[in-house]
Amino acid sequence: MSDEEDIILSELNDDELVQQMHDDLYDGLKEEIEEGVNILLGRGWTPYDVLTQALVEGMRIVGIDFRDGILFVPEVLMSANAMKAGMSILKPLLAETGAPQVGSMVIGTVKGDIHDIGKNLVAMMMEGAGFEVHNIGINNPVENYLEAMAEHKPNILGMSALLTTTMPYMKVVVDTMKEEGIRDDYIVLVGGAPLNEAFAENVGADAYCRDAAVAVEKAKALIAERA
Repeated sequence: MSDEEDIILSELNDDELVQQMHDDLYDGLKEEIEEGVNILLGRGWTPYDVLTQALVEGMRIVGIDFRDGILFVPEVLMSANAMKAGMSILKPLLAETGAPQVGSMVIGTVKGDIHDIGKNLVAMMMEGAGFEVHNIGINNPVENYLEAMAEHKPNILGMSALLTTTMPYMKVVVDTMKEEGIRDDYIVLVGGAPLNEAFAENVGADAYCRDAAVAVEKAKALIAERA
């Protein structure tokens, strides 16, 4: 038995509990995160404060270590799943209180491509940073993106591709947005293993995101620029 297993969350003060939740998120401990969220809510914390101070801040630390190669995809997925468990308690409460959103995003893999681990990781990390995310899945023709944007009115459109053969389809989507006169209404982020900065510039995207942590940083920066 390690000391870790003897920690009783309800006996910690608020600061210690938030710190412990950061550690539990880092370790991907889903039940502990759910318990921590419920304890803080029980102590009169607002859902928004629980989200930002305990969960978003915890995922920010995960994101930094992922970006720096200290954590890897399987561990980050566990953290993201723990985060999701906490979020599922907070979501209905946040909706009731009309808590401020950082922004919103539609994200999907382009037509012809069925890879979704990277895209899902970005979606989870964006949710973890307080964004509302509409994940439209894989193999999306341009119509799917346009419909989702019309329906959800996001700040950001995210497109992902893992195959060099499907990468050019991103340009089809951006060009169609230009034709429809809506390109400037959205921040367009692109990502995927074979992409790079030059490609993103070429297709007319606002930024290339090398991984999920970078996607969150770029999204926040670009939204702040437009504010």
